[in-house]
Parts: sequence; structure tokens; C-alpha cells
Amino acid sequence: MKSEYTLRDLVNLFLGKLPSIIIVTLVFAAGAYGIANFLMPRQYSSKISMYVQSYTANISSEADIRNGISNSKQLLNTYIEVLKDDAVMTDVAAQLAKTFKPEALHDCFTFRDGAVSPASLRSHIRISAVNDTTALTVTATTKNAEVSAAVCNYLSRVAQKYLDRAVGIGSINYIANAKVNETPVSPNVPRYTVIGAALGFVVIILEVLIIDFFDNTIKGTQDLTEKFNLPLLGEIQSIGNGVGDKKKKKGKKKSDASRSKNLLTDKNIPFNVTESYKSIRTNITFSLSTQKRKVFAVSSANPGEGKSTTAANIAIAFAQADNHVLLIDADMRKPVQHKTFRVSNVDGLSTLIGRMSTVEDAVKRNVQPNLDVLTAGTCPPNPSELLASEQFAALIEKLSAQYDYIIIDTPPVNVVSDGIVLRDVIGGILFVLRYASTTYDDVEEVMKKVELSDVNAIGFILNDVKYEHRGVYYSKDKYGYYKYGYKSGYGYGYGQQRLNAQNDKDDD
Repeated sequence: MKSEYTLRDLVNLFLGKLPSIIIVTLVFAAGAYGIANFLMPRQYSSKISMYVQSYTANISSEADIRNGISNSKQLLNTYIEVLKDDAVMTDVAAQLAKTFKPEALHDCFTFRDGAVSPASLRSHIRISAVNDTTALTVTATTKNAEVSAAVCNYLSRVAQKYLDRAVGIGSINYIANAKVNETPVSPNVPRYTVIGAALGFVVIILEVLIIDFFDNTIKGTQDLTEKFNLPLLGEIQSIGNGVGDKKKKKGKKKSDASRSKNLLTDKNIPFNVTESYKSIRTNITFSLSTQKRKVFAVSSANPGEGKSTTAANIAIAFAQADNHVLLIDADMRKPVQHKTFRVSNVDGLSTLIGRMSTVEDAVKRNVQPNLDVLTAGTCPPNPSELLASEQFAALIEKLSAQYDYIIIDTPPVNVVSDGIVLRDVIGGILFVLRYASTTYDDVEEVMKKVELSDVNAIGFILNDVKYEHRGVYYSKDKYGYYKYGYKSGYGYGYGQQRLNAQNDKDDD
């Protein structure tokens, strides 16, 4: 959860969501346009002006004229109230009934006792005084242009009768009848469209702010290193970006060929990804410089964070620097390195620890120049026990004499403890985190396990980031989390809550 924003934060946040902001704004505008233009009924208005006189006697002087005008102005409000009376409305309704068919009136007004309701008719009429004059304006608005004009005309004709009865003085006249206006006054389509666009803009801006405010996923590298007091070894752009891979259908597992395209040896890997791994290689080298063994593990908090692909590429990066490297797939519940490098998994780590095969049979030599791979082997019922066994420790001791670096791909720490039990045979463990997916809570859980086990944590690698406006990162996709039901020897028992569309979703 973010506690405060700077102007730069807001600008970068909205620029990163600019396509969504534009789309939602346009959708709301189009929706408002459609509702106003096709669903809302058309309204037509007509109006008539009437003029009030408070005198009928002969005018003998200019003072009489002024007094007459002043008296007429005082009568305006009284006249307006009289013209709104139910009796006037009933009379106008009776005139309308003689002129129009009931169907036309039913479409415009509410009926009561077989006639147009006075209240309904009154709600469609607006009577107002014209400022600093003795004139009244009567405006009628209905769904029928002819009915609107008729209402104005009938009201002007019966007005004098009811004013004489109620007030007894003065007169009210009109010059011309109200005209039928075929141009609708409502709905105002452009106005509704602008209002819809403004509403959509406000909605998407609020949604972006609320989601970002409550977003607990890792996005800021400075916050990550300060909070957990561990270095960031490197940041890796999503390998699937820009290398020609088509987006996979949800739920479809990645093929062995597509796995190989994620390796540094693929010619389509972006240059900045290659440089990132070289930087990571250098940082790991310095981190292990004080360690007796150049053996380290690669893990993650949760599945789907790209740790297996990262481990493979780190191994390749070390091998490309003329180091003799062994990559061990110790994720015996869900192994993938044999698929990544397209080698056999009949003999591997499990059979080697169980003394059912030899090093010569289990280790696949030179899968890449200077790189050997020890696959996971047959899925055992007790992977944690095998990794914590004396046989495994002896195996690492033996292999350490043959290789410059040994890199061990281990299961996610928040799922099983396989990576933690290796503390006595490794120089350290690094954790792969997925940008905008792994949460700070996930990392806190990892660090608690690291502290309890007293394993040496080397640092973090932030995976699946993408450069956007002025160096600000955002995630390509939204990634799901997984629910685990442990089933020994047959994977983690993943119950997928949301499908992970990223290429690395099966790597863990």
C-alpha cells in the first residue's frame, strides 16, 4: 500500500495506464451517446409570449403610463399562480382532448379518470416572467411537437377568463400563436456525450488510483532493498517481449521449443536481457567471493515467478565467461530443466542420490559450451529428505571439485522447504521475484524462513519488468497466485486460481 504520491509518481502512473484511460473514456462517451441518441425519448418545445396590462382607462399623462407599467409588473406573479391552477389545466386538457386522439395524449401525459391529469399537464408547462417587462413566457415541452404548440395556444386563450374571475383587474394579451417546432430540444446528445466521457475519465482515474494505492506487489527496487536489507542483484525484462513469441492461450502449457527461446543462447533474446544477466553474474561472483564453495541455489517465493528460466540463464551466463558450470534441477516435484535443455530425465538427481545411477549416467555433459546439467530424475516420494541427506551433501562435495560453479534450481520457498534444507551445502541462495506479482507479504514470509534456517541470502532478482515512460517499469500482464495441495512425488498439487499468461508460468 502506497502512503504518498509525488506529482512525478502520478504522471508516470497515468502515463503507464494511458491506453486504458483512453479506452474507458471513449467507451463511456459512446455509451452516453448511444443512450441519448437511441434510447432517450425526443422532447419538443413551443412557447408563446403574453403581455399584462393593469389599466384600461384613457391614459392622460406619462405618469399614468409609468404607474400602469409598475402595476402590471406587480400583477405578474399573481397571474402566474392563477394560470397554474387546476381549473386552468383542466380547461386546457379538455381543449386538447377535442383536438388530438387519446393515443397521442397518452404518449405525452398521465391520465386520471379518463382525462389528462392537471398535475401531469402542469409538469410539462413552464410559466416565467421576463425581467423588467410586463411579459409572461409560457413554454410547453412534450414528446409531440404539435401537442406542445397546442398547449401554449389553448392556455393563452383561456387565460383572460380565469384572470378576470380570480383577480378582476388588468388584461393579458398575446400577439401570435405558438408555432410547431419540429426540432427536438432534448436530449442534448453532445452534452450527454461530454458528460459520459467525463464520467468515464473520472471512473478510470479513481480505479487506477485505488488499485495502485492498495497494490502490495513489488515495483519499487529502493523500497525492496531498504525493507529487507538485501541487495538487488539485477532486473530482467520479460524475455517474451519482442522476441516473436505469440501469446499463448490460457491454460496451455509451454512447449519445449518455446522454453528454449527463453535461453540466452537464442539469437532473438533482447540485448538488454543479455546484459542484465552479465551484470547478475558479476554481482553473484562478488557475493560468493568470501564463500568456500561456489555453490548457490536459485529459488522464489511462489511458483510462476520465472526462477527456473532465471537459473538456466544464470548458468549459461557463467558458462559463457569460461567457467565450468553444473546446473542441478533440485525441483524434484516439478522439474523443468530437462525440458528447457531437451535432455533425458530418466537418470537424474533422485536416482543419483538413491545410488540407482552413476554421475556419468545422470549428468548431461556439454548441453551448452562449458555447461553440464543434472536433471531431477524420477519424481521421488521424499524429495526434502533426499536433499537433506548425507548422500546429497557428499555428492555436492564431490562435484564441487569438478566445477567452478554449481547452480541449484530449487522449489519455491513458500511452498516447500527444499531450498532451505540445502543451507549446509550451498554458499547462499538468491530469490527471483516477479515485478507487479510477488507481494511484500510473500517476501516477508520468505525472509522469516531464511532467518529461522540461518541460510545465507545473497539477494533478489526482479524478473519480468518492462521499460516504459522515463525508466518507470510496469508489468506486461497480471499474474495469478496458486493454491497448493501437497502431494508427495507428483508436483505441488497446484490448484490454479488465475491463469498465468507469461511464458515462465510453468517454470517453477
